[in-house]
Parts: sequence; structure tokens; C-alpha cells
Amino acid sequence: MIVFLIKAAQLLLSLSILVVLHELGHFIPAKLFKTRVEKFYLFFDIKYSLFKKKIGDTVYGIGWLPLGGYVKIAGMIDESMDTEQMAKPPQPWEFRSKPAWQRLIIMLGGVTVNFILAFILYIIILFVWGTDYSKKDDIKYGYSVTKTLEKYGFKHGDKIVSVGDQPFEEVRSINSHLLLREISQVTVEHFDGTIERISLPEDIGTELFEAGDFPAMTPRSPFKLDSVIQNSPAFNGGLLVSDKLLSVDGKPIEYLSDLTNAIKYNTSESISLKVLRDGIEKDLTITPNEDDTIGISTIGTDPDFIKLNHREYSLGESINGGAALGYWTIKDYLAQFKYIFTKKGASQVGGFAAIGNMFPSTWNWKAFWAITAFLSIMLAVLNLLPIPALDGGHVVFLLFEIVSGRKPNDKFMEYAQMVGFFILIALVLFANGNDIFKAIFD
Repeated sequence: MIVFLIKAAQLLLSLSILVVLHELGHFIPAKLFKTRVEKFYLFFDIKYSLFKKKIGDTVYGIGWLPLGGYVKIAGMIDESMDTEQMAKPPQPWEFRSKPAWQRLIIMLGGVTVNFILAFILYIIILFVWGTDYSKKDDIKYGYSVTKTLEKYGFKHGDKIVSVGDQPFEEVRSINSHLLLREISQVTVEHFDGTIERISLPEDIGTELFEAGDFPAMTPRSPFKLDSVIQNSPAFNGGLLVSDKLLSVDGKPIEYLSDLTNAIKYNTSESISLKVLRDGIEKDLTITPNEDDTIGISTIGTDPDFIKLNHREYSLGESINGGAALGYWTIKDYLAQFKYIFTKKGASQVGGFAAIGNMFPSTWNWKAFWAITAFLSIMLAVLNLLPIPALDGGHVVFLLFEIVSGRKPNDKFMEYAQMVGFFILIALVLFANGNDIFKAIFD
């Protein structure tokens, strides 16, 4: 319960910061262009508000439903669907009376602030906390690789030398590079010390994703059994926590990945597990669960299987490094969309529970601000989607108006707003439905 409350508090604080700053991005240019803002709300105030106070023409408040926030700009067809106001003659302080270029700036203000915020946070993170990284030899036992990578020449125990023509300093990011970046060649050092340059197809990320081979490379770690869950396949198969695992289906087990890969790629219903018990070798037959688990927990026997190096940044270095980090985070996030719009990818879309689980179980300011920076980028990108109820939908109509010189009529905008609203509700229900499904069946 404590872990849930800590994660929930971080999620609520992060979203509150992002929503307020996003709405300020709309509010400030609206005021600069002398456009009346009737409401400025954190969270939604359906039926009632937790707090509200009118200052000038604007009511500032906090709603009870923590699903976002909004500014209500006079003379604009938005989620409030205030058609009564739109039926009256346009007033000079209304959004609809302003030039298209001003309305475009107002609509883009929110996502602009989110992008700027992310870059600022990345700069601050590097300046205050620096970064931790691992080089080739810091992965002590090398990587375990999936079947997909094996067919291209990767081997268990490989260490990453370079990606493309560039030395690879942060080798722990190899999986995200394989999935999201355009990688044609990877140079590795095999377990026997030989160096090989391996060529990869352009669609290696898609191939790994469709095969379920992700993460594609896992640091190898020696281990031992920590517990055997009662009534699990391992328990029913006779495995004891004191057993030493020797082999699976005749394949030796030295690292945890040897066990997980043997179970994952097993083609029969059961596996043959050889263990050492009281100095005597015993053979056990275990039928894994559908998710390739057998009901055990393990503990590493070498805490130094990954070495972390630390780097501090000067202010100038943090600005350059933060800008680069922000750029690649945006680029990688956009690259994910090619997987989301697939059957397999759609099933992995998550809602508020998935976002909450991104936060650590103990309060960590560095992690909090890093996740907030990422969520700021996510919020900006999603708001730019060309769905009428989002900023991106309004931007599309404004760009059409600027190019064609014709403004869509109010009735069309009302219908478009309603369609967009129902699309958003469907997406929210789908994402959070995935969370519920996973919580019940995973």
C-alpha cells in the first residue's frame, strides 16, 4: 500500500505540473493577444470544484477529476461545447475574432511549453545529478542474445564495441537502439575475444518486436534460487529452493538468461531440469506456465556483474547534453508509433496505471524529474495528433484556413469536436482497459 501511495503521489504531482504549464502555454499568448480566458482549471470540474476564485475575467480553480485540465477561451469551440456563446455575434475579445495566425500561436502554446520544459529538465538533471553509464567491459559476463540476433551472428557472451561507426559508451541502451534507431551494423567482441562486425537488416526492430524478442540483449548474471512459489509448476515438479540448477533439456545453466531462454524457446509442453541436491544429481520434469514462467524467484550471486561509471557536467556541457537528450527522446518516442499501430503493439498500450508504474517505489527526485520530462514530451506529441478535440486538431483546421483563406463553419467545428471527444474517450477507455486486463490476467 505504501508503494502504491508513493507512486500515486509522484504521478499526481507530475501530471499537475505538466497540466498547469501546458495550459499556461495557451493562457499567456491568449492574454497577450487580448483574448478573454474565462476559466483556468487544473483537473476537470464536472458538476463542482474543489477550489475556485475569480480574478478579473478568469475563474481559476481545481476540479475533482484528475484527468487533465483546461482553459476555456471565449469564442472558441472546445470541450465545453458552449454553443450558446457561439450563437451570439462575435466580440473583439473572442478567440474567433482574432487573426488566424494569432489563433494558431495560442493553440500551439501548450505543446511548445511542454517541449521547452522537457529540454530544461534534461539540462537540469545533467547539471545537478550527472549521468551513470556502462562501457563494453563494464558488462562483466557479456550479453545473452535472442534467437533473432543469433541468426545474424550474435553469440551469448558478446560485448558491444560500437554501433555503426561510432564507439558505444552507454552499452545498456543497446536494446532501445535496436528497436528504435536505424542500425545497420554492430561491432561486438565475442566471448573468445574475437571482434566481429555484424550487419543487420533495416527492419531489425520490427523483426525483434514481432518475434517477442525484446529485450534482445540481456546482461548475463550468475544466480541461485531464492524461493519456489507454492503450487507453481516448479513446486509441483519437485524443485527445492536448496537445489542447484545444472541444465535444462541438456543445456548447461550458468547464468539466469540460460534458464529463461531455455524455457522461452522450448518447443514441448514440459522441460527436463537437472539439479544437484545433497551432492546427487536429480532429473525433474516441469511444465511452464503460458507466460514461460515456472514459479521461482532468483537472486544474483555477483552484485558487480554490471559496473556503473559516473560523469559530472558543467553548465555548458549540460546544455549541450540536455539538448541532445531531449532531441533523441523525442525522436525515439515518435519511432514507437510504428509499433503501437499494430495488433501486438496496441495490446501493450497502457493508461494511468502503466504511467504510474514508471515511477520508482521510493521517492527519487532525479527519477521523478526524468520521468516528468519524458511525460512532458509524451503529452506534447499526443496533443499534436490531428484529432479535433486535441490541440493538433485545431491546428489542422487553422492551417487549412490560412492556406485556403476559408474558415470552417461553426456547425462543422461542433460536430468535429464531438467526434474527436468520443475518439479520445475511446482511447482512454482502451488504454486503461489494457491496464485492468493485465492486472487481472498477468
